[in-house]
Amino acid sequence: MTTFVLIPGAACDSWHWHLLEEELRSRGRDVVSVDLPCEDDAAGLDDYADAVVQAVAGRGRLMLVAHSFAGFTAPLVCARVPVDVLVLLAAMVPLPGEAPAEWWRATRHPDSRVRRAGREAQRAGADPAAESTPESAVPGSAADPFFQDLPPRLAAEAAVRWRRQSGTPSLRPWPMESWPAVATRFLLCRQDRLFPAPFLREVVAERLGVAPDEMEGGHFPMLSRPGELADRLERYSRSAAK
Repeated sequence: MTTFVLIPGAACDSWHWHLLEEELRSRGRDVVSVDLPCEDDAAGLDDYADAVVQAVAGRGRLMLVAHSFAGFTAPLVCARVPVDVLVLLAAMVPLPGEAPAEWWRATRHPDSRVRRAGREAQRAGADPAAESTPESAVPGSAADPFFQDLPPRLAAEAAVRWRRQSGTPSLRPWPMESWPAVATRFLLCRQDRLFPAPFLREVVAERLGVAPDEMEGGHFPMLSRPGELADRLERYSRSAAK
């Protein structure tokens, strides 16, 4: 049986996968939802990969599902343990030697305001003692780059679930010399405000040489469309098994 390994993006943890995890488990699937040491200023990308490797110890037939910033982590895991398929979900696609902090300019990300709004929202959610809440941290607001398509109650909970994200892993070059020799699928979300669909289509074509698959939804389809996302992951699993 395939083990679905869910790797969170920046400032996230296993909670952000909980609806998808419940959906997959209800279908009899084996799921590992990983927590990364994102608050540890001593931890870099290698440490993030180590956390994933430790979480999957003893399991086989792995499908890695890497969300957002985890696009920098998951390929490192592929170099350490056998992986059947790597699914990049609304994810960053690195090049050898590129630090995550350099990725935004190198890929010509189209809107620095959206990036800034994302950082503000994550900081506000990770600091409950903050005196003021930026508009970007108000679920569903015009500045919210993450949760605009979630039901109000779920969006509100998601907005306060951010963890503090250390900047350490963003400052060090991505250590791989090439993309791992693993079947790779990219799934973008057409209403993603952080990584707009036209932008990601170009990044994926330039860096992976493929056309991405697409679904409706914003940057967190595991919360907004867990059933549809589970359907897609199961199809990827069946294709990899042929």
